[in-house]
Amino acid sequence: MMKALMLCGHGSRDQGAVREFAGLAEKLKARLPDWHTDYGYLEFAKPIIRDGLDRLRGEGAGEILALPGMLFAAGHAKNDIPSVLNTYAAENGVTIHYGRELGIDLKMLRAAGARIKECLVADGWQEGEPLHDTMLVVVGRGASDPDANSNVSKVMRMLWEGLGFGWGETCYSGVTFPLVGPGLSHAARLGYKRIVVFPYFLFTGILVRRIYDQTDAVAADHPDIKFLKASYLGAHDLVVETFVDRLHEILEGTNNMNCQLCKYREQVLGFEAEVGLAQESHHHHVEGIGSSADCSLCDTACTGACRAQPAAAPRHAAHAQHGEHGHDHDHDHAHSHGHDDAHGHGQGHDHGQGQDGDHHHHAADGHDHAHDHGHSHADGHAHGHAHGHQHGQGHGHGHDHGHHHHPYPHADHPLGPRSMR
Repeated sequence: MMKALMLCGHGSRDQGAVREFAGLAEKLKARLPDWHTDYGYLEFAKPIIRDGLDRLRGEGAGEILALPGMLFAAGHAKNDIPSVLNTYAAENGVTIHYGRELGIDLKMLRAAGARIKECLVADGWQEGEPLHDTMLVVVGRGASDPDANSNVSKVMRMLWEGLGFGWGETCYSGVTFPLVGPGLSHAARLGYKRIVVFPYFLFTGILVRRIYDQTDAVAADHPDIKFLKASYLGAHDLVVETFVDRLHEILEGTNNMNCQLCKYREQVLGFEAEVGLAQESHHHHVEGIGSSADCSLCDTACTGACRAQPAAAPRHAAHAQHGEHGHDHDHDHAHSHGHDDAHGHGQGHDHGQGQDGDHHHHAADGHDHAHDHGHSHADGHAHGHAHGHQHGQGHGHGHDHGHHHHPYPHADHPLGPRSMR
């Protein structure tokens, strides 16, 4: 039987992140010469996941193994990708076996340690020298799933203890708390003269650049502390080997996702309302669209310029060039065009889990996708989003997809949760 493997990425507005993920897929393909390997993205980039599955099916695959290209399992790995795969399998008569995320893994920790050591060596450190005078800050993507967030803390602790840093802290680029600015400002008060900031991300992108920018901003306020910026993971050989391990887990039947702490299966403190939430994807309307390649405001790297449009230009119009039904799927919802924002958008899914994750679903202004929230513009037309975005101009063409996402319970936390600007 033909051996077929599908690598499912998040996708990004940033061409650099998309290019790096494609490079990882090619590296995995070279590592597995006996396999037909393809890839696709959940949102904001092409090829989409269905495209990769179509190619494998066209090559004769009737049974496909699929892996999420995610560091940790939160909404994307637990809901969105399985929904896309299940729908495709049912519609096309193929069997798809879904593997688990990279997760907390000794190979991943070794890859992370290598990136941190590279940063230290560039600063004059030599292998074996104590790091008791140095602090480590690990930055995770941030999710509305506490299991995924707690994994970042465990990674930080393993790296802290494994490398012997004097102290360690964790912060996040968005959705949860603490964000990078508050996290680094807190770290600066602990008395360490050198702080290594390590983004635990797979690829580059606007969030990684914002992490480095936030580091520079805090460093400027603390000239007596040396802040070092370690590289993200990238397509490190040990990352590739972890994907190979996940493939073998499917084949061996040991493919166990951590469900004991999953908010969709058990009553996790603070997230009790989400037990038994239906497995569904809300990404079909941003598949393959909205990358910097399609944007006239950016070059190859997404700068977030589309979210800095003048107040007179409704953000829905600004985003129409991304093909997003005029709806800002970055979900930062700054709503600079003057409509009342009393809705409560909660969830934040993993959104990127290591990738750029520009699709933030933030909790800060909470909009629960099943709720109709009317946006009244000064120009007299109204936008009512029943998640399907009834756009106004005097007519509604709403398409209620019926997605029900619960609000993030700590949307009002003073140290987050939102995403960095």
